[in-house]
Amino acid sequence: MAIDEISVAKSERRWATAMAGVSAVMLGAILYATLGLHLNPPSNVELIDPATIHVSGEFAEENLGTRLEPTGGIVTRLVTTQFSFSPACVVVPQDTPVTIRVVSPDVIHGIMVVGTNVNTMVIPGYVSRVRTRFTEVGEMLMPCHEFCGLGHSQMIAKVRVVPVSEFKPDADGRAHCAAP
Repeated sequence: MAIDEISVAKSERRWATAMAGVSAVMLGAILYATLGLHLNPPSNVELIDPATIHVSGEFAEENLGTRLEPTGGIVTRLVTTQFSFSPACVVVPQDTPVTIRVVSPDVIHGIMVVGTNVNTMVIPGYVSRVRTRFTEVGEMLMPCHEFCGLGHSQMIAKVRVVPVSEFKPDADGRAHCAAP
């Protein structure tokens, strides 16, 4: 029996060493991503009063859609409500950094742009922000991916990606979806 106990102890040491090695590799990958690639969990929390979203400020109706900001950045602002997106179509330039800012006055929604890295939850009282770059020209669907009620299946918007040469904001810096 002593031989069996010795072989079991050796086997347990080998497995413990292997698991310690796997843990060290995982810890190393996390540290590399955090320190070397500067990848961190989202940490900015922006609060907003869901009752006054449309009244004034950044998400008032006249500020929605895509806008060329005075700083030169492209920002798309959306409001998600049961069961629609406002606006229902946004236009963005190809291969350009875009910040998408989304709020909800009523229930939890979610947005994702099919075929891209855009995927986030939209929680009442918070501003959701996604930074991305659209590489393919064309029209992409943006459905709500969090069940928000009986009309959820009809809650779809569109993102129209155009070449930079065709992205023409108006005098106020706003870009609108043209009829296809």
